[in-house]
Amino acid sequence: MHHLPSLLWNAPLMDLKPQLQDCVDQALDQARLPLPVRFFFRADDIGVPGKRLFRLMDLFLDCQTPLCLAVVPSWLSPQRWDIFQKTDQKAPGLWCWHQHGWRHVTHEIQGKKQEFGPVRSIGDIQQDIVRGREKLEHLMKDRFTPVFTPPWNRCDGRTLAVLKNNGFKAVSRHRQSMPRPPKGLPDFSVNVDLHTRRETTPEAGWQSLWKELSSGISSGTSGIMIHHQRMNETAFEFLKVLLDVMMQHPHIQPIHFNDMLHA
Repeated sequence: MHHLPSLLWNAPLMDLKPQLQDCVDQALDQARLPLPVRFFFRADDIGVPGKRLFRLMDLFLDCQTPLCLAVVPSWLSPQRWDIFQKTDQKAPGLWCWHQHGWRHVTHEIQGKKQEFGPVRSIGDIQQDIVRGREKLEHLMKDRFTPVFTPPWNRCDGRTLAVLKNNGFKAVSRHRQSMPRPPKGLPDFSVNVDLHTRRETTPEAGWQSLWKELSSGISSGTSGIMIHHQRMNETAFEFLKVLLDVMMQHPHIQPIHFNDMLHA
């Protein structure tokens, strides 16, 4: 599957690290919550081993930064999980493997893409969610975390109820996603989108990204969404610098979903 990078990743910035440090420091100054500020990374569309994905995981391994991996169950096979395990076993505490829909296909005829939207029956929704979880639990055993990221960050209220009723501990969507989840099903929302950006100029893309990073950090918990298929050299370089800046900052704490579930 071929994906083009967003326009900002075709326009590298000069003096990237000082700009990132300034952005982080200014956002921390605006934070009105107790420090440290928490941050997590969520990598979507996981299931097929490849060079970009392992380059991404190696980057997080080198920086010793936790990463939440949203796995599409129908994409994962025993052979593919065996390949992932070689990296997983290098630092099990870094990775949080969780569920990303079932097949990552839309069923909606009109409107925005959704795998678990209004066109589907609740029976079909439950069947796909349960068989996806059962497959991941069978392959991953105790490496699976019962958190659900809906494809395209969208699902309806019936889906959220099904998740809670079938033992999921949290959902992860984009900030301000609607409808709200039921009580007892927290939303570990992302508020920074690195790679599925749609600005029409690189300048607009960078401006919006800085704003998202600043807002996310000042909110107290910054959730950063990654799509490795859309990354080019500039995107990888940016991520490396971002990890360096955030991991070295005394007032920023890296976490993943398991940490949030047990907080």
